[in-house]
Amino acid sequence: MQIQIGLLGCGTVGAGVVSLVRRRADRVADMTGLRPVVKTILVRDTQKDRGVSFIDEQLTTSPEDILADDDIQIVVETIGGIEPAKTYILEALSRGKHVVTANKDLIALHGPEILQTAAANGVSVLFEAAVGGAIPLVGPLKENLTANEVTDLKGIINGTTNFILTQMTTRHIDFAEALQMAQDLGYAEADPSSDVDGLDAARKLVILASIAFHTEVHLSDVRVEGIRHITATDVRYADEAGYVIKLLAVGRDRDGELTLAVRPTLIPKNHPLAHVSDAYNALFVRGDAAGDLMFFGRGAGRMPTASAVVGDIIALVRNLKLGFVASSPNGSAGERKPVVEREDDVYKYYFRLTAADQPGVFAQVAHLFGEYRASMETVLQKRVEGDRAEIVIVTHDISSRLAREIAVQLSRSPQLAVEAVMPVEPVAE
Repeated sequence: MQIQIGLLGCGTVGAGVVSLVRRRADRVADMTGLRPVVKTILVRDTQKDRGVSFIDEQLTTSPEDILADDDIQIVVETIGGIEPAKTYILEALSRGKHVVTANKDLIALHGPEILQTAAANGVSVLFEAAVGGAIPLVGPLKENLTANEVTDLKGIINGTTNFILTQMTTRHIDFAEALQMAQDLGYAEADPSSDVDGLDAARKLVILASIAFHTEVHLSDVRVEGIRHITATDVRYADEAGYVIKLLAVGRDRDGELTLAVRPTLIPKNHPLAHVSDAYNALFVRGDAAGDLMFFGRGAGRMPTASAVVGDIIALVRNLKLGFVASSPNGSAGERKPVVEREDDVYKYYFRLTAADQPGVFAQVAHLFGEYRASMETVLQKRVEGDRAEIVIVTHDISSRLAREIAVQLSRSPQLAVEAVMPVEPVAE
């Protein structure tokens, strides 16, 4: 017996889904007695070469050929973006169809509405591929770790920025050159803003935090800082001090209060995340019963993403065979947890300053740090062009509030300029 699928969009990921559904159909039929078949595919141009041959699949330019077809039980969305994907998904759910999507932007921004529509119509929305590509993250948080109170999420969840920072570190090149490499290799879009400004990672963090912490989370809750301002100089000095720079997404639940941030962070070279290179992703999860767990793998790409999409399809087929509708991971249940800026959280901090290369300037810097009782763990002083010098300081643990106050006071001196301030992630908390 067949279970028929409608596919919205057939770009890179959609073509991978078609290919993988065919390859796994016999296995799913053996497991469940139901054979998944892609019946209809919505495309803009039916004549375009999509890197996959179509056998029994019907190509259409009309969404109604999928949304109004009562024989199609599962709708898979790989269009991306907000519209028309949102309209199509809500219509599919309203007509009693289950939905699988890889659309992180849509789930991050409109997840509660979509999940509530699914619940109202007794159907499921699954979106494993929206967060970590082939890495299973949503499923473990939703199911395997439900016996835990998850208190911490911490990871590298954007492959483009990780590739750029890896190239800056290993090739000793600046941001612009590393970005061009990423674009030439297809890791970065022509407009890389979503990745390099931290928005992609922030949207993924919204999804993960809403599930892990059982609350509704909005994109505006996340403090976001990208990597455009990271220089080859910062990368070199971090290396000399024993660190690498990564764009780190962090979510914490402390007594029902959340802190959520995406920001460049120095990570000690002996930290497992320091070795997550190129376009790979990794996420640490801390549960009160399970302890620390790490998920690692490819976070994007045609077949890794298709792997997650088809995994969700198989899960749906299995549930339908059992007559069971899987509950969607709905973070809006219960009272919404407050999101706070924890100014008393303590980290080591990296400061890079440029200063007038003259007597007494470093003494001025040291005096200021001493006034704030911020002791220095590492100090590097380098002469640069002309009459300027660079001073790099890694402090011992200080509060986030104190780090900001020191940066403000330093910037008030006409002899000093604060070029960079970044937290240092501890090896173990």
